[in-house]
Amino acid sequence: MTPFNVIFFIALPYAALLMFFVGTIYRYKATKFKFSSLSSQFLETRKLYWGSVPFHWGILFLFFGHLIAFLFPSSILAWNQQPVRLIILEVSAFVGGVVTLLGLINLFYRRLTDARLRKVTSLIDILLEALLITEIFLGLWVAFGYRWGSSWFATVLSPYLKSIFTFSPNIDAVVMLPFIIQLHIILAFVIFLIIPFTRLVHVLVYPLSYLWRPYQKVIWNWDRKQIRSTQTKWTIHKPRNN
Repeated sequence: MTPFNVIFFIALPYAALLMFFVGTIYRYKATKFKFSSLSSQFLETRKLYWGSVPFHWGILFLFFGHLIAFLFPSSILAWNQQPVRLIILEVSAFVGGVVTLLGLINLFYRRLTDARLRKVTSLIDILLEALLITEIFLGLWVAFGYRWGSSWFATVLSPYLKSIFTFSPNIDAVVMLPFIIQLHIILAFVIFLIIPFTRLVHVLVYPLSYLWRPYQKVIWNWDRKQIRSTQTKWTIHKPRNN
């Protein structure tokens, strides 16, 4: 067991989990009213739609896919016994990864090219988006280059992750994986490590109440292009919105 393996597959996971839980609790207690995604929808809408929608749907699909494989590895292996079902699962996961990557690249480009958005964007948020793009790209690389990842995830990574959570880390199988897969795992822990310091921390307070709140409709009584224009001067008059 080399120092590299101990640092990145034992020490890093525990550091990431500790920082994730302690950091998010601290942020929620100390900066409760800033515990959000700091929405930029009013600054720019069109690019946000084509980036946010595919990214959020894609990342949810990937997250729950990994979570199910982690919690129910035997069920995944049973599902994959039929070649057709295995191919459907692998193709669906790859498509979900592509959709997520395209949406995230659009969001990243939007952040870098819009002057108003740059004013409300921190360096840590830029770093996080760059890491997420790299992580998803590596995931697609792994899915394409090392086939049937759902099966070896269930047989290799699930036992490793469970050993981390049970405080009896067993990295014998993980250290034998190709370097690209190891890098994908390491980068995932790094992302969890820095989440408490970024706007992504809002995932822990996802507004589920939106699912059952009454439908809201906003009607504009003036020219939307004019009010959203950066050249329009501010006025002391109250906006005439319904």
